[in-house]
Amino acid sequence: PARAAPAGPSASGGTGWETTGAMMPVGSPGAGITLLWVMLGGALGAGLRWWVGAALLRQLQAGFPWATLTVNIAGALAAGYLLVRLQGHPQATLLRALLVVGFLGGLTTFSSLMVELLLLARHARPGLAVLYLAVSIAGGMSAVWVGARLAEAGLRG
Repeated sequence: PARAAPAGPSASGGTGWETTGAMMPVGSPGAGITLLWVMLGGALGAGLRWWVGAALLRQLQAGFPWATLTVNIAGALAAGYLLVRLQGHPQATLLRALLVVGFLGGLTTFSSLMVELLLLARHARPGLAVLYLAVSIAGGMSAVWVGARLAEAGLRG
């Protein structure tokens, strides 16, 4: 099947990363169905985030935000993979809405990362806060890159 051009810088001057391809103006044809897919994915992703958090808290106890780090890195890996893998798919818009915007949006959480950094800093653990931020950023960037490479390899093979 024909594949869409990879995301990246665009001729119009935008970065090419403005959306995941699942956004559409409210009121446009199909926006209501797309919104339902986003909401379904978001509910499932948020439920998984809660489950991962509870499971890791039982296993590792409190002290370091392992759950948020885990879901954010795994979500970055999945986002990189899906954004490449869904290019050119006939249902790409709905699948991105369900999986990337909805599910991964519900699973991953920037706000929790920021709150946990604040709590670490307030509890006189600035070194751990810096480590958590560095691992989150480096791990997330690495994971999204690996996810994209895995998807590209799967498309070739």
